[in-house]
Amino acid sequence: MKKYTLILAFIATACSSKKDQRYVPDSNGNLNQITVVMNNTQWEGVLGDAVRDEIATIYEGLPMDEPRFSLKQLHPKAFDGFARNSRNILWFKKDSLATFDLRQDQFAKPQIVAFFKGEDQELMAEYVRENATLIQGLFQENERKEKLRRIKKSRAKESTLEDRFNISLTYPSAYKTVKDTTNFIWIEKPVQKGTLNLIVYTLPLNEVSSNPLTQIKNMRDSIGKLYVPGRLPGSHMITEEAYLPYLFKTELDGKEAYLTKGMWEVKKDFMAGPFVNYKVKDEKNDQWIVVEGFAFAPSLSKRDYMFELNTIISSFKQKK
Repeated sequence: MKKYTLILAFIATACSSKKDQRYVPDSNGNLNQITVVMNNTQWEGVLGDAVRDEIATIYEGLPMDEPRFSLKQLHPKAFDGFARNSRNILWFKKDSLATFDLRQDQFAKPQIVAFFKGEDQELMAEYVRENATLIQGLFQENERKEKLRRIKKSRAKESTLEDRFNISLTYPSAYKTVKDTTNFIWIEKPVQKGTLNLIVYTLPLNEVSSNPLTQIKNMRDSIGKLYVPGRLPGSHMITEEAYLPYLFKTELDGKEAYLTKGMWEVKKDFMAGPFVNYKVKDEKNDQWIVVEGFAFAPSLSKRDYMFELNTIISSFKQKK
């Protein structure tokens, strides 16, 4: 019941804030960063462990373990002025009254503050564990919206996807179309030591097999052979054999979809990296629309690259 009460309280705060005309500054901070307000003893104890284990969990589908969020610990005495403008804040305070509440745009906007009070570390750590899924979801959505806001400042104006597939994606102008066939579009952005890539194509609306993961793997491998060559003659992209992808049934733009996260590699070459693949059901046109993002950036952190690709794909819209 705690979680439902908190959600209602959060919504109520959001609604009441519309009537509050007070000025609040713009929030700031790196993407996927959380400011954690607690003293050093708490940070090094069970409370800090709970935050690291339950909030900064592993980002799925990367070649090396990376936390979903970067944590910036701040002593309560230093939590003042500019430091209060962070977008995502976990705030812990010792108090005889044990409470947990969520506050929206308290010091800046957009901003989410998760405020914990309790007599000891163990009690507040338990509150973290009980509400971790809720807090993660709110912070993730906050960051997704912030990333889209930044992308829209320099949004690509290409109409290729709309002309070919009747869909739109919001992506930066740094992405350029590098391959355009009848039923396959590849958009690429250069990054340090590599590229970020988006590919879009359609497939007939066949039935989902009893083993959808194998079906999606075979689909990816056949498309890779046709359209995504490696650097060497005869090489092409495939799904990495040694890495079991994650598969989720979900929705995109209100449509049934299959989300797959895993690793790709190039057959007959030494290239590899993470991918995220959405297979979206388009019943109106009797087809699947496949949108995939994959990163190639050897020896570099991949979290923020995949976050960018995931955010772009989340903007998927099918035109009427």
